[in-house]
Amino acid sequence: MKKYVTEYRKKTTSELEKEKINLNGEINKLKIEWGVNKPKDTNVIANKLKKLSVLMTILSEKKDLDKLESKK
Repeated sequence: MKKYVTEYRKKTTSELEKEKINLNGEINKLKIEWGVNKPKDTNVIANKLKKLSVLMTILSEKKDLDKLESKK
């Protein structure tokens, strides 16, 4: 997860928003496929959810920082 944190911290908020939408789409697609055909790696959805939670945490941090900077 540390790799994702450094990767996400370098991106802008708009790039993170796009990444969030893509990850949500991937997770939904995997959930649908799970019902039809179970994958060999059963941790795929859990790993994507963890990645999404890291992304959303960093995104909220960046938004808070932007709000603080705009108040100055």
